[in-house]
Amino acid sequence: MNYEHFVVAAARVIEYVGVVVLLLGALLAAGAFARRLLGRVDFHDAYHSLRADLGRAILLGLELLVIADIIGTVAVEPTLQNLGVLAVIVAIRTVLSFALELEVSGRWPWQRAQAGAVR
Repeated sequence: MNYEHFVVAAARVIEYVGVVVLLLGALLAAGAFARRLLGRVDFHDAYHSLRADLGRAILLGLELLVIADIIGTVAVEPTLQNLGVLAVIVAIRTVLSFALELEVSGRWPWQRAQAGAVR
């Protein structure tokens, strides 16, 4: 197996892992939601916990998909067009990650240190 085939295979494996993380995270979040409802937790609280669990799963899955995109683009065929497409994909996923982080934790990622110092 030459270098290019190895890199393409590695990127594919990471993509599959990212998809599995998304699916498994959604299933686990749904299971935890059902368990909370059966445990007599208020629906509003269970719903917000579901959204937080889903957000965390999406964040992790997106990170893995970005890694796969970087490996597949930069290591295999780093043309200017491919790098431009990668930049757009990473920018969109980064904005989405920031929005999900804000949704899950209620603060921007750079505000975590400030919140920890206040406590």
